[in-house]
Amino acid sequence: MKALVINLQSETERMSAMAHQLRGLGLDFDRIEATNSDQAAMTLTAEYWQSWERPLKDTEKACLLSHIEAWEKVIAAHQPMLILEDDAVLSKYVPQLLEALRGRVDIDHLTLETRDRRKLLAHKVEPVTETLALRRLLQDRSGAAAYLLWPSGAQKLIAHTKRRAGLADAVICQAYDMASYQVEPACAVQQDRCALYGIATDYEPRSAIDAGQVAKEKKSLRFRRRRVSAQIRMGLRHLAFTGRAEQRKVVLNTADFVK
Repeated sequence: MKALVINLQSETERMSAMAHQLRGLGLDFDRIEATNSDQAAMTLTAEYWQSWERPLKDTEKACLLSHIEAWEKVIAAHQPMLILEDDAVLSKYVPQLLEALRGRVDIDHLTLETRDRRKLLAHKVEPVTETLALRRLLQDRSGAAAYLLWPSGAQKLIAHTKRRAGLADAVICQAYDMASYQVEPACAVQQDRCALYGIATDYEPRSAIDAGQVAKEKKSLRFRRRRVSAQIRMGLRHLAFTGRAEQRKVVLNTADFVK
């Protein structure tokens, strides 16, 4: 399976580190030039960008558009692809995972990542290699730095973004119509979480999104209603899977991440 790396033209250091990492793992990849914040500000209507739970920064708009471009490439390729942000750090077991999932058609989306936040995971475990297993991911909380996406999942995500905007990871987390899975132990972590797990990094972690101008939120009842509605949907989902799932952090083995 091919990897798609989302990378801003200005972030040459990140792309160099990612290319070195992927070649070391023996993974084929293409670079997607990420949408920048200036381009995002001029793309789509102001009404569309106001359709999420709060006003979005231009950097957040750009991130969503970059992921949408990756989703469109997955659909065009008619095969699953590994979508990576350029600050993802991968486990040595990623090649084995991709090989084990070759030919699978019952999955829409599989996240490789953990961000030290609790997720709602099904009790049922499906071993896929000697060291890795899958669980149905019933509720994620954040993270879009490393995930495997099938064309069926890409179509569902694009359908969601046609209805409204959102943070890229929130769009994925709230796409309850997808058959989403989590690999465990986690096979990816973002640079800004590496220190937490004792994983060495190639450069000083920083977020291009956090660096963006903060969107000033107007005290709007519609935003508050949307946030409350999202929280209610999440709570109902947890209740629906009572007894069949558990809410916990995903295991990550630091030794799996070798420089």
